[in-house]
Amino acid sequence: MSHPNLKAETICQVGIIVHDIERTAQKYCEVFGFPPPQIVETAGFAQSKTTYNGQPSEATAKLAFFNAGQVTIELIQPDEKPSVWREFLEQHGEGVHHIAFQIKDTEAVTGYLAENGAGIAQQGLYSDGSGVYTYVDTGPLLGTMFELLENFPRS
Repeated sequence: MSHPNLKAETICQVGIIVHDIERTAQKYCEVFGFPPPQIVETAGFAQSKTTYNGQPSEATAKLAFFNAGQVTIELIQPDEKPSVWREFLEQHGEGVHHIAFQIKDTEAVTGYLAENGAGIAQQGLYSDGSGVYTYVDTGPLLGTMFELLENFPRS
């Protein structure tokens, strides 16, 4: 039985791990005609409270986003610190890392996925504190990592 907050129509992003974000972003602009994206860097542990395999992590990454209709293409260039991004790059090289879903209840969805054999690999707050991201290792179950994105209610 599917979880009510994890529906196909909530797919919002495909994340791609790269070695050189500036070079790759330029290629996406050339091939697809996208305007040049802003490249941002994720915050360290003090701000993001990132955990990797359940342990605090200082890992950061450079990110670039391309709006492609319903789905955003996210380029991710990890730093050298241990993270799901670095692990993927070392094990697989460049490529599709995750499919992201916009969700409403991280705890309920991660609990449901854990019951089906998929545990949390990495989790942290958005750099601006407006939400939480969670990477769930659904690879053995579904063939790729899932990212769950939950925006916090605005006051």
